[in-house]
This record gives sequence, C-alpha cells and structure tokens, in this order.
Amino acid sequence: MVMAYKHNNNKENQKPAKQLKQIAALTGIAIQMGATIYLFVLLGKWLDGKFSADSKTFLIICTLFGVAISLYAVLQQIKKINP
Repeated sequence: MVMAYKHNNNKENQKPAKQLKQIAALTGIAIQMGATIYLFVLLGKWLDGKFSADSKTFLIICTLFGVAISLYAVLQQIKKINP
C-alpha cells in the first residue's frame, strides 16, 4: 500500500518539474530572441554610421534579418521541446 502511494506521488512530482523545465526553456528562447534582434540593430546602426550617414538602410535591413534569424531559431528550439 505504501509503495503504491509513493509511486503516485512520484508521478505528481515529475509533472511540475517538467512544466518548470518547459517554462525555463521558453524564457531562454525569449531572451535569446531579444538579444539576437538587439545585436543586429546595433550592427545596423554601426554600418549606417560607417557607410551612410543620412539613411537608415542598414538599420532596417539588419533589424529584419535579425528578426528572421531569431524566428528561425525559435522554431527550431520549439521543435526540440515538442517533438
């Protein structure tokens, strides 16, 4: 009787641990996405400062490229979380 109780309790403890692991993974994905976009924005600003003083062409291109890369990375990581 005690063995069955411990077995049920063990399954209940695994569920919150699994949820916590998924929440941590999703939080990491969000931080990675923000950092990727931010770094590409900085790259675009730097390129605009170096090559074109008046337009923001490199900023726009780098920002869109950063968003595309971060979305791709998010989709790849979500596939790993939910196979």
